[in-house]
Amino acid sequence: MPRTYDLPLPDLTGRRAVVTGGSDGIGFVIARSLAGAGAEVVLPVRNRTKGEAAIAGIRAAHPDAQVSLRDLDLSSLASVAALGESLREEGAPVHVLINNAGVMRPPARQVTADGFEMQLGTNHLSHVALTAHLLPLLRAGRARVVTQTSIAARNARINWDDLNWESEYDDMRAYGQSKLGCGLFGLELQRCSAASGWGITSTISHPGVAPTSLLAARPEIGRTEDTSDIRLVRRMSRLGLAGTPESAALPALMAATTGEGGEFFGPQGLGQVGGRPGRQKLWKPLRSETDAARLWDASEELARVRFAPAAAA
Repeated sequence: MPRTYDLPLPDLTGRRAVVTGGSDGIGFVIARSLAGAGAEVVLPVRNRTKGEAAIAGIRAAHPDAQVSLRDLDLSSLASVAALGESLREEGAPVHVLINNAGVMRPPARQVTADGFEMQLGTNHLSHVALTAHLLPLLRAGRARVVTQTSIAARNARINWDDLNWESEYDDMRAYGQSKLGCGLFGLELQRCSAASGWGITSTISHPGVAPTSLLAARPEIGRTEDTSDIRLVRRMSRLGLAGTPESAALPALMAATTGEGGEFFGPQGLGQVGGRPGRQKLWKPLRSETDAARLWDASEELARVRFAPAAAA
């Protein structure tokens, strides 16, 4: 049987949290938990119908929850920029940003609206761009930024000669690269914040392995039925050999509410696939500050954003 773990959250009344991927799965649990702790939660979503269902689920658990939708398609940098502009116009400081949304292993190589390999563009570059567009609000809120990496990053590498995987495409290696990029970005964001005095605390987390929609049927990316992998993960979860969406959300929630910048949170069970959340050592591919700085520069160029001007402003 799956195990449950309790993670009391501090009172977040008066705090504004933005959670990507909050309409289902792990992101929904994160959003529901933050709202239950009193935060005002903003859910940027691609599918408004799923978003409305998520809000109904959050309010069913917490009738007084402050939660609202915004439009966001992470496969489009124009959509990311529009969300950033809209939230900046609202002017409310952002105290928590959870870069959580993602896609995994589309059945064939696909590209975003901007021509990037889908996993690189959606999982990594769009979250870099979103963080950059929200930087003035994050600074105003002295925010905690949590960027979700994945257990797939543990043995991943950056394909420096072909970031877009235009030749010899490998869906799993491309996914691992995108999530390694998320981790390297989150760590470099902390170093840049500390060096520049932005006042942002950036941490990274990973959820382990849990049954979510990542490997389930996803018509929007051309996957018409569940994969054999997700069927296996569901069985493992039922047997207590992997996590659940509830347990898999806890490392990101811990990262959003405790600890210092640059820390890494994940499940503490066997193989880090499930278990109680806690701090853990950086995996070897995450330790290279040279790679992190190099990817930061490349990502700014590809995502067409610059952190320094926003910080100076």
